[in-house]
Amino acid sequence: MDEGPALADLARPGVPFAVRVTPRAARAKVELQEGVVRVHVTCVPEDGKANRAVTEALAKALGVAKSRLTLVRGATSRDKTFRLD
Repeated sequence: MDEGPALADLARPGVPFAVRVTPRAARAKVELQEGVVRVHVTCVPEDGKANRAVTEALAKALGVAKSRLTLVRGATSRDKTFRLD
């Protein structure tokens, strides 16, 4: 998976941040475009598979355990809000 940019500035506990998700992408990657975190995952958006893949990719990019990320809003949307606990 492509590491993408260092997103350490988003890794502030308790502060929610927005993420735009692209499921069924050709390659999995995390990128920062014009101040928006974009996560591309190869999984299909069914039964929470894409959400789990997004959580794993974000955790890796932020350098934190995936158990520390909480999906606050947007479980069935492409626009999601995560919080680092």
